[in-house]
Amino acid sequence: MKNSELETMRKSFDTVKRRSSSIKDLPSIKRLTSRVREIKKYSFDNKDELLNQVLESFKRNDIEYKFAQTSQDALNIIDELIDEYDAKVIAKAKSNTLGEIGLKDHLDIDVVETDLGDRILQLKKEDNKPVHPTGPASHLNVCEITSIVNESLDDDVSAEPTEIMKAVRRDVLKRLESARVGISGANAIASEEGSIVMVHNEGNISIVSLKDLHIIVAGIDKIVPTLEDAISVVKLETVFATGSFVTSYMNVVSGPSKTADIEKKLIKNMYGAERVVVILLDNGRSDAIEECLYCIGCGNCIVHCPVYNAVGNEFGFNNYLGGRGVAMSKFIEDDETCFDSGLYMCTLCGLCTLNCPLAIPTNEIIENMRKLSADAGFYPKAHYNIKENVSKRDSPY
Repeated sequence: MKNSELETMRKSFDTVKRRSSSIKDLPSIKRLTSRVREIKKYSFDNKDELLNQVLESFKRNDIEYKFAQTSQDALNIIDELIDEYDAKVIAKAKSNTLGEIGLKDHLDIDVVETDLGDRILQLKKEDNKPVHPTGPASHLNVCEITSIVNESLDDDVSAEPTEIMKAVRRDVLKRLESARVGISGANAIASEEGSIVMVHNEGNISIVSLKDLHIIVAGIDKIVPTLEDAISVVKLETVFATGSFVTSYMNVVSGPSKTADIEKKLIKNMYGAERVVVILLDNGRSDAIEECLYCIGCGNCIVHCPVYNAVGNEFGFNNYLGGRGVAMSKFIEDDETCFDSGLYMCTLCGLCTLNCPLAIPTNEIIENMRKLSADAGFYPKAHYNIKENVSKRDSPY
């Protein structure tokens, strides 16, 4: 990242810190934090039971489901679904999981980002990796964004946020006029009810779920016992990600669109999706360290990380940023990917853990990952030289 982008990112992060600090220490939020920790712990300890329950709930709700063991499995399933609808354009909502499997690079059709920040990065084309889970374009200032929009859309908007938003909105809605397929991730899945919870401020997930087919790709770590638990998780994510008590929209999808307003006979396909398909993704999660799966995606760890604030999204893996992303890369990919993602960038200072609502011990996880990485033969060359010097000369020098 350029120095100017890092400076803009840090200013954006300061804004997030100020907003969240005003409410995160309230007694109600403290209670919520403790509750979500218990929810995530219980969900991990009972993951097989919850998985079986959610499948039964999906059947009851007429939600189709498919398993994907790897990223490629998920992409193959998506390809088959898209072919059924002969889709030429897809409406996509913000999703770190879709970034994990590399959806946009895989598809050779028009995948339109409906989130403003993601759409700006999509128009940027080069160096378009996000810098924050909920603020992907936080490293770009208004002048840079104006240039990107004007050049990509052949427009002439002024460097004013509202005008930029309107220009992007016009372009997105026009491109999606003929779209029949929408795709998104999920913030949480309620096992008992078979409900998928998605939060957003822009209203774009509502657009995605209005298409004929709504594909939802979610990691198996998103499953929690009940809808009340799912709401608790997404509320806590909102507090630490944006400094708000709740987002503008909270979509709860519990089945395809239907109505029973004519003689109480159930008819599918009113306004929303006629078909909902959930792809449950493992992709290394079954082998991951327990605490790695507690993450709710608020991004508070990277906001306070001194390394991330110095180097930006070079520290992380795909859409999973910072130390937790580095740790997950080992299970999603391999030891070499973990090493290349910035395994030895971390200072082990522990600020990520101190500022994580679930107190994920990322620094301890990173330290353990380094041991495993060294055993696999991946460590900095300087470390090898020191080891050789000690072995041959009884001195690191």
